[in-house]
Amino acid sequence: MRGTEGKEARMDRAFAALADPVRRGIIARLSRGSATVNELAEPFDITLQAVSKHIAVLEQAGLVTRTREAQRRPVHLDDAALESLTSWIDRYRLLHEEQFRRLDAVLKKETKEGTS
Repeated sequence: MRGTEGKEARMDRAFAALADPVRRGIIARLSRGSATVNELAEPFDITLQAVSKHIAVLEQAGLVTRTREAQRRPVHLDDAALESLTSWIDRYRLLHEEQFRRLDAVLKKETKEGTS
């Protein structure tokens, strides 16, 4: 998720790529280590060509990379790109958790006052 384009555009592309369950499955598999297209295709009932297209979308979104190792072309998860998305989500999660804690406190206070 690097380059000269805006951070928002990169995040939009990454979240759009993750909207598909096959691509989320690929990311989940790659979180355990690099894999070839054949290895990534195993759990899915789709063609190798379709898996390759999903990988291309993930690659364009900056979430995965490919390398060449002799005859193999393994796909690798870009941990930094995924961490960037996770950090963005966590920021809002923490904000909302704090709001819920405050709401809980207000509700507890009102319940206590209502039973007194």
